[in-house]
Amino acid sequence: MATFYNQATLSYNGNVASSNITAGEILESLTVTKTPVNGTYAAGRDNSYVINIVNNGSTSYNNVTVTDDLGEYTFGDPGTSVVPLTYVTGSVKYFVNGVPQSAPTVTSESPLTVTGISVPAGGNASIVYTAAANRFAPLGENAAIDNTVTVSGAGFSDISAAARVTPENAPSLDISKALSPAAVEENGRVTYTFTIQNSGSTEATVDDDIVFSDTFNPVLSNLTAEFNGRPWTEGTNYSYSETTGVFRSLDGQITVPPAAFEQDPATGAWSVQPGVSTIVISGNLGTETDAG
Repeated sequence: MATFYNQATLSYNGNVASSNITAGEILESLTVTKTPVNGTYAAGRDNSYVINIVNNGSTSYNNVTVTDDLGEYTFGDPGTSVVPLTYVTGSVKYFVNGVPQSAPTVTSESPLTVTGISVPAGGNASIVYTAAANRFAPLGENAAIDNTVTVSGAGFSDISAAARVTPENAPSLDISKALSPAAVEENGRVTYTFTIQNSGSTEATVDDDIVFSDTFNPVLSNLTAEFNGRPWTEGTNYSYSETTGVFRSLDGQITVPPAAFEQDPATGAWSVQPGVSTIVISGNLGTETDAG
């Protein structure tokens, strides 16, 4: 809603008289909102956005253009522009008063530009599209993507709306397993090293109920275990059966630090250095079991 002011003057015999000031309001017939389906993002994950244009006036608007900057921002000195969201080609859907319409024309994918939209009098038009967070999506503390849409056309002033999404604030764990040595004599001693990586921005704590398990086949005897270089004790930190070969960590024994994030000062791409914890289990090979 815009306010305008006006004042008249009257000149006579070298004198000037001013009128009172009048004020008026221009009622905006079009409004726009933008809503992310998911308020968080993760690298490579799709997120859908809903753009809703409401016409409160008595005039229909045709050939409306919708432009979305896909979160474009500048970094560094001098400022370099990067775009953290990648439009998923062909994902745009168009509705008028909730009724699906033929797919509109997408004339650009960065910024996303959709043309030929109609907004009926007293009605609404909605556009839904999907975009994926890419390597330019900010990561780490206070990171966010601010994504702005602008609606333009004949007969009205441009209107805009923004949506903010933030990185997923949760651990993201992966595990890998290594064996040393790869070839060993019967009843020889082997060492398994398990590397747990956390690519998330939040530490994996005891409250996350992390449980590690493995079934060793052949079973291990004279087993020893350690976590991040600290010896583990059977019954306190883990359970193990020399009959079945099943090893299991007990509740509350595993934590994994958060990842570190860094933006390349030249390209603007973000990189992830996962937080790491390790479990090392050693033992002498026994006979094969039916456990798998």
